[in-house]
Amino acid sequence: MTDIFIQGGQALLDGTITETSLRIGDGKIQSIDAGPGRSALAIDARRLLVLPGIVDLHGDAFERQIMPRPGVDFPLDVALLESDRQAVSNGITTAFHAATWSWEPGLRSGDSAARLLEAIERLRPQLRADTRFHLRHETYNLDAEDSIRRWLSEGRIDLLAFNDHMDAAVAGHDHPQKRRRMIERSGLSPAAFDDLVAEVLSRAYAVPDSITRLAQAATAAGVRMLSHDDRSPAMRQAFRDQGVRIAEFPVNEETARAAAAAGDTILFGAPNILRGGSHTGCTRASDMVAKGHCCALTSDYYYPSPLIAAFALADDILPLPQAWDLVSAGPARAAGLSDRGVLAPGARGDLVLVDDARPRPRVVAVLAAGRLVCLADADRIMRQAPPRAITQSESLAAE
Repeated sequence: MTDIFIQGGQALLDGTITETSLRIGDGKIQSIDAGPGRSALAIDARRLLVLPGIVDLHGDAFERQIMPRPGVDFPLDVALLESDRQAVSNGITTAFHAATWSWEPGLRSGDSAARLLEAIERLRPQLRADTRFHLRHETYNLDAEDSIRRWLSEGRIDLLAFNDHMDAAVAGHDHPQKRRRMIERSGLSPAAFDDLVAEVLSRAYAVPDSITRLAQAATAAGVRMLSHDDRSPAMRQAFRDQGVRIAEFPVNEETARAAAAAGDTILFGAPNILRGGSHTGCTRASDMVAKGHCCALTSDYYYPSPLIAAFALADDILPLPQAWDLVSAGPARAAGLSDRGVLAPGARGDLVLVDDARPRPRVVAVLAAGRLVCLADADRIMRQAPPRAITQSESLAAE
């Protein structure tokens, strides 16, 4: 593996920005405040920020690569490789692909989830980001329970989320846009979709016990769990009582505040920051950050968002070190990944070199596990002179 020397960048170290140089080798950060030595590759990082790689706990933009339009499918290998390229070029070095297994047919069906998991496992050696599987389980999908428990016991799931989008699916509910997207994804007619919803709802009585069994299986497997779109403190408490300690996108401040008071990890989507609010009318993530009710940001449906959101927060809400914590060290802690999210000797060699000139930050280079996986400015590669040969006179003088 190539040794890499990062020279003279403004590095995020122990919560402060410090000018220094770093040496990367064997996939890890070897030293800080290092000299050039004999690295095979050197990068000029002057006037650039050197930041830990982004850890994205929930990214589902890959779905747009699989099905860019309703009913238009592309091969999974093409979709995943392109999604990996997009993620890495936006500074994401650890990517949890959030795959939904729903009671719906089509893109979010059980067959689709299984094929995606198999493709991720097969393609991992080719993927530049450390790519992991975040399974979003629709809780009314009772038929999936046995398979999910088996996947958990086999160590194939890295995060397990409990989702419930049934309210959006019910005909006549006040979520017409969500319902329309669900119907388009499923490939069913509106009437057939409504018939399916009625059939699924007929087994609603069995959902709570299924959640309990899955939570127990995840706990036994050491897999961390999330509850999605918690609507009340009581709902958050119910999941917390089953060991689900990550609140993903709580829909109102009351629920986020209760989660924070209980010491839960709270996630919001970075697109919410960029757009100035939720596209579904829920909690403003920037307000939650300002009030200390957010522990981490995710890309959700837009890979560029964590990088840009961190710098947007740094403009008027948080200093950059704390804002960057929300996209790197914070999510790493939430996932139990102690080897990344910081720049320190022995940490995984995941780094992002950023030109922070306004109006938008720009990724210049990305290292993942000590490999240079993205370079936007070839002029940053430094030419190193080979070690000078010692002359005979110098050798004699040394003796």
